[in-house]
Amino acid sequence: MKNIIKADLFRYGGLKGTTGFIKGILVPGFRYVYLMRRLSKCRKPSILWFVFTILKRRYTYKYGFEISKNTEIGEGFYIGHFGGVVINPKAIIGKNFTITHGVTIGQANRGKQKGCPTIGDNVWIGTGSVVVGKINVGNNVLIAPNTFVNIDIPEDSIVIGSPCKIINKKNPCDGYIQYVLEP
Repeated sequence: MKNIIKADLFRYGGLKGTTGFIKGILVPGFRYVYLMRRLSKCRKPSILWFVFTILKRRYTYKYGFEISKNTEIGEGFYIGHFGGVVINPKAIIGKNFTITHGVTIGQANRGKQKGCPTIGDNVWIGTGSVVVGKINVGNNVLIAPNTFVNIDIPEDSIVIGSPCKIINKKNPCDGYIQYVLEP
């Protein structure tokens, strides 16, 4: 747990240590991610569980983030801007994931893609994008702003438009995903 929080904190401008934590906790994205991670490891019911539940609920309304404590998200999770971020609890997300405001990662309720997405490592999702259905998004993928994704996306791709168009590109997230804590 400690290493996951360290990796999350480092994504916010290379912050580390106690001083970095104090600076990071003032950033809405890191504050929410920290509470979500801590709540996911608390025993229910306990005093810590109660405190983290109240704080997370408060910041859910204040910042517009709706991410369940049960959502599987790898280390290095970065929320770029606050406002209107929704992630389904059944989605599975890899390491070094960056999400911006107005993004929905949701569930399809019918059809051949009924279910939730699985998203790989080093994925950046731009403002206003929607990713839905039982699809796989590969590693090193950049989803451009205002893109609707409901098909499988291969590794090393840029996805753009609605309906989405896939453009193969090596290292598409260069300059977008920064401050990655190496193992």
